[in-house]
Amino acid sequence: MSVLWYLLIGAVIGVIARILLPGRQRLGFIMTVILGALGAFLAGLIGQYLGWYTFPSWLGFGAAIVVAMILIGLYSGSKRGS
Repeated sequence: MSVLWYLLIGAVIGVIARILLPGRQRLGFIMTVILGALGAFLAGLIGQYLGWYTFPSWLGFGAAIVVAMILIGLYSGSKRGS
């Protein structure tokens, strides 16, 4: 059930990150969900490891959006370069 939760939250985070990220990103909805879920997972791991926040928190949600924006930017940049 936690995997489905990460995918659902990842979809929301990925869509918000794509809206906030300037420029055009060439990736579909599935990749947006995957990168959003990965961003949520990584932000959760880093934040809990450093003791900044616990799950769930608004600070963690914001951090997940920032990490997802970084991942989407890196992925879009790698797709653009090839």
